[in-house]
Amino acid sequence: MSVFSSKRRTVLSAVALIGLAPVLSACGKKELTFIGSDITGTKLGQDMAMVDGTGQVRTLADYKGKVVLVFFGFTQCPDVCPTAMAELAQAMELLGDDASKVQVLMVSVDPARDTPEILSAYVSAFHPNFVGLTGTPEQLSNTAKSFKAYYAKSPGPTPDQYSMDHASSFYLIDTEGEARVLISGNASAQDITSDIQQLL
Repeated sequence: MSVFSSKRRTVLSAVALIGLAPVLSACGKKELTFIGSDITGTKLGQDMAMVDGTGQVRTLADYKGKVVLVFFGFTQCPDVCPTAMAELAQAMELLGDDASKVQVLMVSVDPARDTPEILSAYVSAFHPNFVGLTGTPEQLSNTAKSFKAYYAKSPGPTPDQYSMDHASSFYLIDTEGEARVLISGNASAQDITSDIQQLL
């Protein structure tokens, strides 16, 4: 009887270990829970190629090793863009020392008026490490398509007084250059910070 019990205990222990194997193997992996929408695997933004304040063409590959947050906007935007940029600046404060591991990119949907110099001055007014990206209409079109980001010119009272309609979401790219999270443009600095921290 004791031999049977010993064998039975051995079998039960083996079964228990087999059952625990998936749990144990998952222990080494961080379970990611995003507040925004998980867009892992979409490959959004892979064709981004825009010009920074120094005149250099930038792609996502230039920022590998950092979590990248991409926002589409324009400097003459009356409310949505400044509010979004202020939230991003607050998120950088909340991140503390980890802010150095994050790169915020504002892609201008108004390249006709947003020169590299104007855009750089605009984004740096919110945070010294923010980067503004502009370029030719073709570069913008290709980049926006790559992100599936909407933008369109909205006529004003004169040809020069037009506005721009555009999507206001934030795109989070991980340290390997892969799109991971789409965050609502209405998200709070705390929610933005939370999703960034998941990828750090």
